[in-house]
Amino acid sequence: MTPGHSAAGRSAANLRVTGHGPGAPGKFIEAVDLSLSFGSTPALRGASLGVAKGEIVAVMGPSGSGKSTLLHCLAGILVPSSGEVHFNGMRLDRLSDDKRSALRRDRFGFVFQSGQLVPELTAEENVALPLLLSGMRRGPAMAAARTWFPTLGLDGLESRRSGELSGGQAQRVALARGLVAGPEVLFADEPTGALDSVSGELVMNLLVTAAREQGTTVVLVTHDARVAAYADREVVVRDGTVSTLTGAKP
Repeated sequence: MTPGHSAAGRSAANLRVTGHGPGAPGKFIEAVDLSLSFGSTPALRGASLGVAKGEIVAVMGPSGSGKSTLLHCLAGILVPSSGEVHFNGMRLDRLSDDKRSALRRDRFGFVFQSGQLVPELTAEENVALPLLLSGMRRGPAMAAARTWFPTLGLDGLESRRSGELSGGQAQRVALARGLVAGPEVLFADEPTGALDSVSGELVMNLLVTAAREQGTTVVLVTHDARVAAYADREVVVRDGTVSTLTGAKP
């Protein structure tokens, strides 16, 4: 069981609801016909993707295909020039910058390729950061952060800074930071891209297990078929369009 969470999260993780149309009940987070360019270079050209509550979806594609841009639009980091982004029944792309920032802070979690830990903070302070930013007092936030260290095989590393951690250890700290606040959606952009195969497999096993137990929806960007195999479903982005779907895995 994921630290600090009840068995209800595990039940939610097993739900697979389907729906149709923008903002349909079965599509917890959805991109509809997104287009976005950087200068004269198109990044997305009518990209659409719907993800059910509790589903883990891998977004695959070659470098420059638009997969990370799609993730950033779904997360409200970028706003598409056309198209719609829905989250839990609301038009995310119509929200103000402040409201999208609050959504990312309070309801979304993130794990990036390099981990992006704050070097001045200890490992446990990095994990506690989302809780502190949401207004939780330092004592309870640090206590909640520490509960993740045994689960992720990081016992004894709580006081180390990022420069004192291996790549695999730092990425597990980043994973704990992404999940500590119990986000409704976890966005993971190449979370194993900087790791060797053994460390990458460990991180993915931990990510999937924690997400299942919390009932967290996961949008996972990767170019690695071995990483995508952990997902319930894969989509392939080419030239800014979601072009291929494969069925749910057993």
